[in-house]
Amino acid sequence: MSTNKNKIIVIYKSKYGSTKRYAQWIAEEVGADIFPLNQIKLRDLEKYDTIVYGGAVYAVGMLGISALRNSFSKLAGKKVVVFSVGASPAYPEAMASIQANNFSDAMKENVHFFHLRGGFDYTKLNWLDRTLMMLLKLKIQRKSEDLRTGDEKGMLAACQTPADWTKKEAIKPIVECIVGDKAPQ
Repeated sequence: MSTNKNKIIVIYKSKYGSTKRYAQWIAEEVGADIFPLNQIKLRDLEKYDTIVYGGAVYAVGMLGISALRNSFSKLAGKKVVVFSVGASPAYPEAMASIQANNFSDAMKENVHFFHLRGGFDYTKLNWLDRTLMMLLKLKIQRKSEDLRTGDEKGMLAACQTPADWTKKEAIKPIVECIVGDKAPQ
């Protein structure tokens, strides 16, 4: 159990491990309880003051966020922090797109949101993700090389060599938000 006066829980939904790693680092730093999304019920959240949710992002869809979105009105009075994890850096337009596609209007106004960079290993993808990545790879390869963005070039390179962009120091703003009194961003 959390030893903080402010009881904190970290919940996550991870597919390939980066989100789980960040969730564990955050929970360790703030002394929070930690659970995968499939092991927690809404009624379990009543005893917590701060709820942290982390979900992996695939094509701007955030894993498990619907559970939080569907029960968000029942979390009134609690501090809610959400972090997404994906292969893309935290560009403002990428973060805005993630919020637009995953958050309700109430969440956009009341959630502290962060995006962290994860990892990518083509060899570990399941058949569906591998197929989707192959389609994306073909789309990028059809572009003239001089028209490819840096991210597209990086994605092509990551299909050849696994990449891990997770860094423990990346959680610092999230930890500061959890233990501080910041207003939603």
